[in-house]
Amino acid sequence: MMNHREACDLFSNDDLIGIGMAADALRRKYHPEGVVTYIIDRNINYTNFCTEYCSFCAFYRPMGHAEGYVLPVDTILEKIQETVDLGGTGVLMQGGLHPELKIEWYEDMLRSIKRQFPKVHMHCFSAPEITNIAEVSGLPLSGTIARLRDAGLDSIPGGGAEILDDAVRHRISRLKCSTKEWVDVHLAAHRLGMRTTATMMFGCGETIEQRVNHLETVRRIQEETGGFTAFIPWSFQRENTSLGRFVKQDATAVEYLKTLAISRLYLENIVNVQSSWVTQGLKTCQLGLRFGGNDVGSIMIEENVVSAAGARNRANEEELRRIIRDAGFLPKQRDTLYRTYFLN
Repeated sequence: MMNHREACDLFSNDDLIGIGMAADALRRKYHPEGVVTYIIDRNINYTNFCTEYCSFCAFYRPMGHAEGYVLPVDTILEKIQETVDLGGTGVLMQGGLHPELKIEWYEDMLRSIKRQFPKVHMHCFSAPEITNIAEVSGLPLSGTIARLRDAGLDSIPGGGAEILDDAVRHRISRLKCSTKEWVDVHLAAHRLGMRTTATMMFGCGETIEQRVNHLETVRRIQEETGGFTAFIPWSFQRENTSLGRFVKQDATAVEYLKTLAISRLYLENIVNVQSSWVTQGLKTCQLGLRFGGNDVGSIMIEENVVSAAGARNRANEEELRRIIRDAGFLPKQRDTLYRTYFLN
């Protein structure tokens, strides 16, 4: 298994094709059948009110802002119905850190959704949100997750990770949860039998050593629990963000592909690694399928957070299936837990 120093050295290596070939070989070990997956789901942002003021975010609004909102449950149900009508199987729901919404609000929302859509997989609430819900409600972390699970939460996304190195977090999101708090949420969820994903937003001014620190943290959690279904790296989008004034250039396609490939090589204990089209576009996403990626994510019926920061890439199901086929793979629709039971 690759160590920290070897990973850092690999980032400085100019042999992009060689790194990609090594990652592709590991991808084939886990996915010898030549299938690349995607999901039809919807991102629903139930509120944009947030008290954290992260410098990389263009989506949030401070409390009392005229553009702030909390979606009514009826509106959320309408969005889920549209998703189901389009063949969707799940919902990824995230929002700002609202200082007044206690756990009962989230429980009522989840129960309302599950009553009407019992088969829709609810992949919701990042680690910072769950930490916030626990704090606002005066509850322990594990008890908070258990109550959300019992109300209808099926799994937890990896959002809020950014770079799991507190020096970086203090610089770009000093009010958001610490590395330890992010880790604690995922460990608690795994111990309760829930699956989660791990993410990384890179290119926000971190060093290579800090980027590898992030990968090491994720790998250690997976060694302990085996609870991550997938790892999803993407690049920071700078437009409309305060951090963008200091990070002068978006990550290039070369940097993205190298980071994707090294992530695949470093995280040998995670089966699925996603190649992102949202931040890098369809062509780079397609190349990523030969740099260790075995999944292209969602068609994203709705997405508000990354697009607010300048990402304007769009894709429908047929476009995702086309880039998968043209890269030499068989496209299959999956569910949130990476079960590929759709044979079309």
